[in-house]
Amino acid sequence: MQYRKFGNTGVQISALGFGAMRLPEIEEKGTFRIDEDRALLTITRAFELGVNYIDTAYGYCHGNSEIVVGKALKGWRDKVYLSTKLPVWMVKAKADYRRLLEGQLRKLDVDYIDFYHFHALDQERFETVVLKYDLLDEAQKAKDEGLIKHISFSFHDDPEVLKRLVDVGIFSSLLCQYNLLDRANEEAIAYAHAKGMGVVIMGPVAGGRLAASSRTIQELLEGRAVSTPELALRFVLANNHVSCALSGMSSVEMVEENVKTASLKTHLTDDELQKIKMALVENERLAELYCTGCDYCMPCPNDINIPLNFRLMNYHRAYGLTDYARGEYRKIGSTEQLKGRKAEECVECGICEEKCPQKIAIRKQLKETAAALG
Repeated sequence: MQYRKFGNTGVQISALGFGAMRLPEIEEKGTFRIDEDRALLTITRAFELGVNYIDTAYGYCHGNSEIVVGKALKGWRDKVYLSTKLPVWMVKAKADYRRLLEGQLRKLDVDYIDFYHFHALDQERFETVVLKYDLLDEAQKAKDEGLIKHISFSFHDDPEVLKRLVDVGIFSSLLCQYNLLDRANEEAIAYAHAKGMGVVIMGPVAGGRLAASSRTIQELLEGRAVSTPELALRFVLANNHVSCALSGMSSVEMVEENVKTASLKTHLTDDELQKIKMALVENERLAELYCTGCDYCMPCPNDINIPLNFRLMNYHRAYGLTDYARGEYRKIGSTEQLKGRKAEECVECGICEEKCPQKIAIRKQLKETAAALG
């Protein structure tokens, strides 16, 4: 495993971090629980192979992720850095910061959190929640008391807003998106790094939605056989301003494959990076519908499987796999893998758009999806 300086925190962080958003789950009569045996085996294997940063959040895996991460940390607490997040949208008063933090410490069964993030921070939430309720003061108090070691934020907004948050000066690290399909934050990441902040990347494989043919990849890397996830991870880690790339790993096999990639001493040459960036210009139209599959829009009150519909639309729009996308669209609702309802059944209530961190015009895009694939 390769390790990198994590800003000015004094931490050497593994190039690969464990994202605990996609732990294996089991559904029983509409109730979800984590498959703890599989999850603990997977997380432990990552720790054994040198991953020393694990990231979870209050609501991940139907609210169960923090509990399982806490169990996984037994015996590893002094070797692994723990990251979790304050659900900013649940704060209605200043006292909620401490109430939520203490509840998360109990769920995790730990005495402190290494990196405590303001979750999904944007300009509006920073002004109407963080500043309104003096949460920066609350965070500093928690840090002074040793309940958290570092004040951080995860981010979903424009790059200029990211720079403004960096300039607040209280944050030690940040978590933001950056991958082959979405390089909008590239300059802001360099800015944060120059200011001494640690930078962790979410969605290095575009939430699993990144698709490219092996032929295209081999052309980009001069005939070397490389999987799409490997190429995507190598692209992110080739950026020297990035400290760590999170991967939502749900199996030991995924862990071992990603650790192998993160352990490479070199990732991509300047020439390879340039070739990739030039080739990906053709996929810029995907930015109109860049869905990471985070599932924040779910559940839909009308049971529309929004991430699935958008994934199929991406296959059609960006990669020309139209026949495949239409065939899968027709089967939505017929299998467990394609559960939910089609885009054409949207009643346009708009609840999903209020929850989408990407600010996607979901209702408009669902109409376009129905027209293209229905």
